[in-house]
Amino acid sequence: MIELLDSPAEARAWCALRRERGERIGFVPTMGALHVGHLSLVERAVAENDAVCVSVFVNPLQFDDPRDLERYPRDLEGDARLLEGAGAAMVFTGTLAQFFPGELAADGSLAPERLVDPGPAAAGLEGAFRTGHFEGVATIVARLFDLVEPARVYFGRKDYQQALVVDDLARRRGGPRVVVCDIVREPTGLACSSRNALLSEAGRARAACLSRSLEAVDAAWREGARDAEELAALLREGLARDGVELDYAELRDPLAWSAEAPTGLLERAVALVAARVDGVRLIDNLELGAGGVARA
Repeated sequence: MIELLDSPAEARAWCALRRERGERIGFVPTMGALHVGHLSLVERAVAENDAVCVSVFVNPLQFDDPRDLERYPRDLEGDARLLEGAGAAMVFTGTLAQFFPGELAADGSLAPERLVDPGPAAAGLEGAFRTGHFEGVATIVARLFDLVEPARVYFGRKDYQQALVVDDLARRRGGPRVVVCDIVREPTGLACSSRNALLSEAGRARAACLSRSLEAVDAAWREGARDAEELAALLREGLARDGVELDYAELRDPLAWSAEAPTGLLERAVALVAARVDGVRLIDNLELGAGGVARA
């Protein structure tokens, strides 16, 4: 039976005992409201490690909109049942005060000087649209790494820029190994996300245009298109429909991240989109020429 721990301190002790036994710990950090995408990370971690633990914590440090934080779906008991079925040995949660004991200000906030620098991959796109988001991600992930001390940590490719930030953070710290897993999608191509539960049936149908637009750009790339501006224009064209409010639709060089979109001919590219449907913010991406959109 999976162990459900209510504090980071308990999780630290659990992980320390496992390491003392010589076990390699695989770790999957989440904000809960788990879906098949999360479970695919857990299943891979189970296959590659001796014991797997999962954190469930809706981290207020990475939300720039209090309304978004408030409406984020939560179901810890349901999450624990799913994690047990996927083979996780332990799941833990906690409060911000428990993750940062004695470090919060009187108003419950974390002082700016305690935030972790997210590095160059935080520039532009999500970093520009969500003020302080990646500082919040890097700060909680660094603390989670301190608590768990995993051999490997697993993240999904849907949060492409976040995965770059976490990988850079792990390199600066000397570990753990970051394993980035493929996006799991619904039959329509919509990337699995906890936020999908907030969409209406009509909204889910409209949201499928994100993956279709990425597929159109990938098809052009496979046919030889390499001009950055033309590919970006094609991406935006596919997202121009009623009910989809676009934040961005841009290309980047995945090996040379930049705040601004590249220009001219590209040797390699990832297409990234962020849009709101039914007031729900969704993100998606596709590395061009790397295999296309794989549906469930």
